[in-house]
Amino acid sequence: MGISADIGRYGFGTGPIGNLFTAVDDETARAAVDAAYEAGIRLFDTAPHYGLGLAERRLGAALAGRPRDSYTLSTKVGRLLVPSSGGGRDPEGFDVPADLRRVRDYSRDGVRRSLEESLGRLGLDRVDIVLIHDPDDHWEQAVSEAYPALAELRDQGVVGAIGAGMNQWEMLARFVRETDMDVVMLAGRHTLLDRSGTRGLLPLCAERGVRVLAAGVFNSGLLATHDASGTYDYAPAPGPLLARARRIARVCERHGVTLPQAALAFPLRHPAVASVVAGARSAAEVARNAALAAAPVPEDLWTDLAAEGLVG
Repeated sequence: MGISADIGRYGFGTGPIGNLFTAVDDETARAAVDAAYEAGIRLFDTAPHYGLGLAERRLGAALAGRPRDSYTLSTKVGRLLVPSSGGGRDPEGFDVPADLRRVRDYSRDGVRRSLEESLGRLGLDRVDIVLIHDPDDHWEQAVSEAYPALAELRDQGVVGAIGAGMNQWEMLARFVRETDMDVVMLAGRHTLLDRSGTRGLLPLCAERGVRVLAAGVFNSGLLATHDASGTYDYAPAPGPLLARARRIARVCERHGVTLPQAALAFPLRHPAVASVVAGARSAAEVARNAALAAAPVPEDLWTDLAAEGLVG
C-alpha cells in the first residue's frame, strides 16, 4: 500500500509531549497537537518509548475529534512496556514515573502485542505507518521476525506502510537492500552537519522507491537557534562542529536566512525525502517551526554553502 503522497512536507514528532527531558502538562501537550493540525500538519509520529506510553495517550486524545482519514499516524514497535515496581523516574530521559519499563522485543508476537497496546493507548483501530524502532543490537530478530510480521499485517491491510526508524543509516540501508520496506525514518544523519545518510542511504532509497522521513534535523539542539549553541546528538557539541555550525550561520545571514530555517529546509532538497518530522512541546514551538518552514530559502544559499565546502 505504501506511504501516502499527501502526508505533507512537515510532520509532528511527539517525543517532547512525552515529557522528553522536561515535563509538560496535558493542556500544553494538547495545544501543541491542535496547533500542528491547524497549521496544516497531517503526519503525526509517536512511539511507546516516548514517555512510557504518555506521548501515544496524549496524541490519541488530541486527535480523537479529528476525521480519521484526515491525518497519517505513525508509531513504532520493538519496545514493550511492562509493569515495574522500581519506583523513581524514567531513566531514559523522559520526565515520567518509572511505573513501567521497556523490554526490547522484536519477535513476531512482540510486534503484534506492541501494536495492539499502542492502538489501545491511542484509542484507534488502525495506524498508517509502523516502524521497527532502534533495532541496532537486534538485527537478526528484527529482520527475521519483526519485518515478516509487519509485512503480513501490511498484506492484510491492517497497516498501510512499514519500515524502520533509527539514528544510524547503515542498518537502514541493509533493511532497504534486503527487505521490501515502504519507508525509513532517519534521525540526525541527513542534516546540515551530518550528511552520512545523505550519501550512504538516500540514493539507495531513491533507487528502491523507499520514502524517507527525516527526523532530528536540528541534531538535538545545535541547529535549533541561529547562535548555534546547545547539544549535538544529546551531548555537548564538539568544538569543530560548533565552529562549522557558526560558519553555516554566517553564510545564511548573507541570504537573510536563519540557521534553523536552513536546517528545516535542507533535508527536503533530496527527492527521496517525503517529509521532515520535527518535535514540539507547545503551541508556540509549533508556530515557530511553521514560520521557519514557510519562509523561502533562496537557491543561492545552497550554492554558496557548497562553494565554501559546508554542504556537499
